[in-house]
Amino acid sequence: MTTIPSRLAQLSRTSGSATIARQNVLKLYRDWYRAAPEIGALYALTISPAEIRRVVRRQFENNRYISDPKVIDVLIHKGRLELQETLNCWKQEPHILGILLNPPERPQRSFLQKFYEGRDEDQVLPAASGMY
Repeated sequence: MTTIPSRLAQLSRTSGSATIARQNVLKLYRDWYRAAPEIGALYALTISPAEIRRVVRRQFENNRYISDPKVIDVLIHKGRLELQETLNCWKQEPHILGILLNPPERPQRSFLQKFYEGRDEDQVLPAASGMY
């Protein structure tokens, strides 16, 4: 399959209000929802489109309560970028399966558990923690 980089390219937009931001989020969600069968076919995944849609829904639900339009615009831009990279086959199967099968959520840890890992930040995942 040939890659057409401009096939899904869109200008980045800024939302003037929460209503416009919500409309943009819903459009992005619909695009991801409709692309689920194509993603499964492109990467020859053994996962059904319903499972892909469930993971996409979970990702959108994680950011449900963000109300700042500027933050929403950045998240929309990142979501569009991920969609474009995914549908243009700029990712490999392990990238897609890593997103689908291994959510990056970690259990809550105490200070000592973080200390034993050698990190105090939750944003940085240690390579060999064994805590997954």
